[in-house]
Amino acid sequence: MAPEPVRETDPTIGRLVADASRDLSSLVSQEIQLAKSELKVSVKAGGLGIGLFAAAAFLLVLAVIMLSVAIAYFINWNGEGLDLHWAFLIVFAFYVLVAALLVFLGVRKVKRVRGPERAIQQGREIPRALKGQA
Repeated sequence: MAPEPVRETDPTIGRLVADASRDLSSLVSQEIQLAKSELKVSVKAGGLGIGLFAAAAFLLVLAVIMLSVAIAYFINWNGEGLDLHWAFLIVFAFYVLVAALLVFLGVRKVKRVRGPERAIQQGREIPRALKGQA
């Protein structure tokens, strides 16, 4: 079977390449637009989520304050326990001790932080390896 002859209406290779280039450019542009629209939705949802977490954290701080007052009044027990000023001082001292413990543990963890020693060593060996001295 012989190949069909080229007609005047058949596109040239240059035209096919130009069409493919235009279509590819259009496709990439549309993909970028799709990604932008998806990111807008994600950013809005993420922002709302962060706002809700912040509101919850604020309410938790208020709850801790209320709990602290309740504990102090519990220690006072309608005047039958310790005086109220001592009760509040005990609650304050407890929070200071907890904070000191957290600072101590945090300092111990921070002292364990080290640089990426193996990665640095391998990075120093790259120029030698490129020169063939490995």
